[in-house]
Amino acid sequence: MTRPISEAERLDRLRLIRSENVGPITFLQLLRRFGSAGEALAALPELARRGGRRKPLRIASRRAIEAEHDALDALGGRFVAWGEPDYPAPLAAIADPPPVIALLGHGHLLARRMIAIVGARNASANGLRFARRLAADLVEAGLVVVSGLARGIDASAHQGAFSGDALAGGTVAVVAGGVDVRYPPENAALQETIAEAGALIGEQPLATRPQARHFPRRNRIISGLALGVVVVEAAPRSGSPITARLALEQGREVFAVPGPPLDPRCRGTNNLIRQGAVVTEGAADVLAALEGPLRRLIEEPPASDFAAPPGAVVDEKTLDAVRERVIEALGPTPIAVDEIIRECQLTAPVVLTLLLELEIAGRLDRHPGSQVSLRFSG
Repeated sequence: MTRPISEAERLDRLRLIRSENVGPITFLQLLRRFGSAGEALAALPELARRGGRRKPLRIASRRAIEAEHDALDALGGRFVAWGEPDYPAPLAAIADPPPVIALLGHGHLLARRMIAIVGARNASANGLRFARRLAADLVEAGLVVVSGLARGIDASAHQGAFSGDALAGGTVAVVAGGVDVRYPPENAALQETIAEAGALIGEQPLATRPQARHFPRRNRIISGLALGVVVVEAAPRSGSPITARLALEQGREVFAVPGPPLDPRCRGTNNLIRQGAVVTEGAADVLAALEGPLRRLIEEPPASDFAAPPGAVVDEKTLDAVRERVIEALGPTPIAVDEIIRECQLTAPVVLTLLLELEIAGRLDRHPGSQVSLRFSG
């Protein structure tokens, strides 16, 4: 369930996710525990202190957040927060949804059914042509095509979506940096077109130049928005197979276009087919899989309704008594949170609260698969 929020709460949520050591998972835990972003912001210094932090925590200032809000508004965009009615329901259902997304363009597209098309940057001429045709056909069938605006297959997919029936579908681009940053430079005109005729979204602060660490985070948004991910061409260790892995973790369908075995750009897609991806030779293959009886309905989880009472709060005396036991169970090697709960023989609320404090203090790293590790300073 979703509900409208006030402008003040939306700005507080932006402040919260822009504050030091607050990631998407931590954001959700804080919001569920304290009920509002304002209350969570007020609690951050004490949580950091209890987690062992000695220096002050950097909390995003209201002035900086208001400036970012005004800058996006001047571009004709707006922020959409997790839990609001306009937030895409499939994206809200993943384990680490972006708490706030910046949106340029037509927000109604985010409520439509989407299919992701991704692939190699150095794609072949046949791959580029196939991506354009596939996108056009899927848009004609009423789907919205989502991709990452990279050169190669991504750009061709966006272009193909515009050649289809825009009234039936459309295209959404997810950027790795700020939505106001043109990247890559050769796609600047395409990015501008998408911002005007489609939808352009991102979770990084405005003016952020994309860095290597931003792309996996962008990829989990691409797969999270979609019912499935189509990989057209990809090397085995490129970003597209990573997007496919994220899609599987999120319960989405994975499609792969077969290619010549001697072409290194097709080894990734051929590997995906060997691993069970749907062989895709055209839009009909995608539509058949999505409309089949095995496709589950993606819904926003009930936990996203902030009208629900806040989560259980563990008293400080209990936490102090077992804090060292949890820290001793952690190390530089990632370990599943459930394993920590079993090893320490503690309740989930106790362990989750202590991990939250450690993360806010900057002493904990989170990893895929609900795993965590202790961060050691050099």
